[in-house]
Amino acid sequence: MTAADDPAGDGGVVDALEEHLLGEAPWLTQQEVAERAGVPLETADELWHLLGFAHVPDDEAAFTSADVRALQLTSDLIRLGILSQERQDGLVRTWGRSFARLADWQVALLASVAAEAGADLTEGLLAISDETLPRVEELQSYVWRRHLLSAGARLLAERSSGPTATLAVCFVDIVGYTSRSRTLTDRELVTWLESFESAVLGLTVDRGGRIIKNIGDELLIVADSPEAMADIALELTRRGADPDDPFPAVRAGIAYGEVVTRLGDVFGPVVNIAARLTSVARPSSVLVDLGTYEALTGRTVEHDDDETRGASYRFRRLRRVSVKGYSRLKVWALQPS
Repeated sequence: MTAADDPAGDGGVVDALEEHLLGEAPWLTQQEVAERAGVPLETADELWHLLGFAHVPDDEAAFTSADVRALQLTSDLIRLGILSQERQDGLVRTWGRSFARLADWQVALLASVAAEAGADLTEGLLAISDETLPRVEELQSYVWRRHLLSAGARLLAERSSGPTATLAVCFVDIVGYTSRSRTLTDRELVTWLESFESAVLGLTVDRGGRIIKNIGDELLIVADSPEAMADIALELTRRGADPDDPFPAVRAGIAYGEVVTRLGDVFGPVVNIAARLTSVARPSSVLVDLGTYEALTGRTVEHDDDETRGASYRFRRLRRVSVKGYSRLKVWALQPS
């Protein structure tokens, strides 16, 4: 095979993967895809970019029948009133980000499996993907449907048609992440972070919370009740403070109140306050805002109370904290009784 025959320099493996995963070799230009789907070219181009894919020259045959079907399905959802322009942009962008990250992780996993089996990477990827793709695809559909059920149940329980919910919001931050990451190889760092996220996920789900997203060395967690969130944060900091536990030291900040929910994410002042509290928390400590304090104690603030003790928690009032956007936050350090 000459350089002209193999411009990518990969022995034709990417072309083989493309045909293998998409069902056929690309044979349509973007204009032809749009025409076959009955969708304006501008719409097709916009959706392509929202999904996170690079620009394709107008005359390049880079698409298949699967792309036509995807556009037809999108057009159906718009026609049915499910996707307005605003919803379309947000949903497609979220799909693009989520599946790009998932695909990166899955390809790295397949490459690792191929290497462990002593197979050539290019041949191994083709062989393993042929065995695993149908199973992974079916499993992904199952997990998605299960999460749809959970999300639908939460929505019905809230009995609210608005895009808001009253939640406990917590940021959990690894203490000393920067210095620790400098001592690890890339693979060791990924393994360490995945182990951390896996441990937090198990603990969070068991106590009725859910992880919204990770932001570098931070995790954003929400729970319907402040009690559940307090238990999650206290257990995470307890584990991190145990010298015999490999779980890293963490700090946490909790705020409780109304948040805006959109496409699986949460927004608003309550989220901002939780983030600010985490940024000023000491290692292995949990800070809570006024909303969390009142919800956990069932009492309003009494200015002369420096310490409050309940059946499950103990609160130590701190001097008012000034952080970006909030000049005088009322803050308590939370500890188990």
